[in-house]
Amino acid sequence: QVQLVVSGGGSVQPGDSLTLSCEDSGRTLSSYYMGWFRQVPGKEREFVASISWSGGTTKYDDSVKGRFTISRDNTKNTVSLQMDSLKPDDTAVYYCAAGRTFFSYSTSTRGYEYWGQGTQVTVAS
Repeated sequence: QVQLVVSGGGSVQPGDSLTLSCEDSGRTLSSYYMGWFRQVPGKEREFVASISWSGGTTKYDDSVKGRFTISRDNTKNTVSLQMDSLKPDDTAVYYCAAGRTFFSYSTSTRGYEYWGQGTQVTVAS
């Protein structure tokens, strides 16, 4: 059973970096493509990045392309989101998710079966 635990959120200043991690305590991560989403109050959860089962293919929202990097280590059952050059607009609760339908669905919340708890990321000067 997939059990996703997210860590690494916090408060940083604009331009700083932060790394989020998501670990599957059920040790089944290699069976799923993985994604990161974020949500601010009053808005829908939005896609940030996704990575295929093997890690060979990644997708990014245009708002984070070139600044964020998603990666995974199936031997450690973890997926990470390296966030560089953070902006105040990146402030949100970040969630990781696991899915296994079609990777083409990985940019939508409907493409995922399991969700981790959120972690707050605040970017402010």
